[in-house]
Amino acid sequence: MVGARRLLAFVSPLPLDFDEMPADWSRGLAVVAHPDDMEYGSAAAVARWTGEGKHIAYLLASRGEAGIDSLDPLTCAEVRVGEQIASAAIVGVHDVEFLDHPDGVIEYGVPLRREIALAIRRQQPEMVLMINHHDTFGWGNLNMADHRNVGWATLDAIRDAANRWVFDGDQDPSAWNGVRWAAVGGSPNATHAVDVTDTLDLGVQSLQAHAAYLEALGDHPMGDAEGFLRGMAEVTGSRFGDRLSTAFELIAF
Repeated sequence: MVGARRLLAFVSPLPLDFDEMPADWSRGLAVVAHPDDMEYGSAAAVARWTGEGKHIAYLLASRGEAGIDSLDPLTCAEVRVGEQIASAAIVGVHDVEFLDHPDGVIEYGVPLRREIALAIRRQQPEMVLMINHHDTFGWGNLNMADHRNVGWATLDAIRDAANRWVFDGDQDPSAWNGVRWAAVGGSPNATHAVDVTDTLDLGVQSLQAHAAYLEALGDHPMGDAEGFLRGMAEVTGSRFGDRLSTAFELIAF
């Protein structure tokens, strides 16, 4: 762990140590592009928060129908929706909504912003959870368009939801300006972390619930749920008191 801390201090422009994630909130909404997005790191944190009594709902822009090459889109969507609902339940999330945008070609725009904003008004979260919306990940790999577009639409929708004159003709609850933070999982600009020592196993189980997707990955490192998630939690923990942890970029509103 000490060696990892020294390496991070050398290569990272960010502070060496992560700050604690805020704890003084009670409702959260996760907005992501696909089934499995929350499970690659953030679900263990969700398990901790729901275990503490916080209410968290999931909103997915697509049904993941383009995610398994060996399955036709209709069959794939049915499989992945079922896996996502089962996966979310493992970490204490029982409110899962899908928006039916086309997997792989989700477009940023007013229609997507509207749907997310109206969901924010319905759910009234203080914390909005996302995954990386930046152009790349920390190791340089290009981030896919669906992640980027849904992420930016979510950040804009938080402001849309707070303005009663935006989407004011929609038959949904009135404006919600109670979002205090957006927390971005998998961000190369992570600033905060949460200890998941007691809930990492639930996070692993939630990823393993995406059985068809993991099987399709074959020997890819991301197909090893236990190894991949534990490895990330250990690396994050090297900047967070050597505790198994999940990191987030915290954006305040």
